[in-house]
Amino acid sequence: MFYVYIVECVDKTLYCGYTNNLEARINEHNNGKNGAKYTKTRRPVHLVFSENFESKSSAMKREYEIKQLSKLQKINLINLQ
Repeated sequence: MFYVYIVECVDKTLYCGYTNNLEARINEHNNGKNGAKYTKTRRPVHLVFSENFESKSSAMKREYEIKQLSKLQKINLINLQ
């Protein structure tokens, strides 16, 4: 199982990514050395959106689609969940 997720950073910005272990990835963003460079200076982050996929390629395609959205469109996506 693969996941596409959006976290909200402490500065209210949004970060989108994909992973095969959602809980571990959020923990890495908040505590680990392997968190994204973007989120390292914007901790703590909290999960606001996730979708699951059967394949890595499907998750990566969806991540790309979400990253093309404006912040307002991402907020609307989050609110639809």
